[in-house]
Amino acid sequence: MGVTQYGLQEIKKELQHLDAKQAGLLLLRMARYKKENKELLAYLLFDADDELAFAESFKHEIGLMMSQAPSRSYEAAKLLRKVLKTTNKYIKFTGSKQVEAELLLTFCRNYLDYVDRRTSFKPLRMILIKQLEKTKKAIDKLHEDLQFDYTSEFDVLIADAEKRLPWFYKNDLTL
Repeated sequence: MGVTQYGLQEIKKELQHLDAKQAGLLLLRMARYKKENKELLAYLLFDADDELAFAESFKHEIGLMMSQAPSRSYEAAKLLRKVLKTTNKYIKFTGSKQVEAELLLTFCRNYLDYVDRRTSFKPLRMILIKQLEKTKKAIDKLHEDLQFDYTSEFDVLIADAEKRLPWFYKNDLTL
């Protein structure tokens, strides 16, 4: 028999009855058990006040990780999935659609710069196509002014992909 699982509403009500010291101790105890909890807590404490600066620092990390992409397609796909996992984790931490669009555009730009263009390895190609679709959806959820800026940047990215990648056709992209 396992521990009873409670919904978010019950947990929220119970947390209101705790004082600040007890809540702090619970947070520290929870952070000890999972690396992602500790990373989220660190983000909320130190970086959440300036999401765009956080995204800017992570953009450099994305570029560094992708610049080390191996030439073999299978290993490159594994690396890209790892980068995407980390990127999606930080997108989830911020909860900001603007940061999501920014990081996904950065990922796609770095893909064009560092991944082998001549590859016929379908999983490697599908990573870019799926991320372009996800980027378009994220841009569509932004405010109109930001939408215009990011859409123009996205269109430049699509045109660049079509020019650089022999297998990429923007008409095939279901946007």
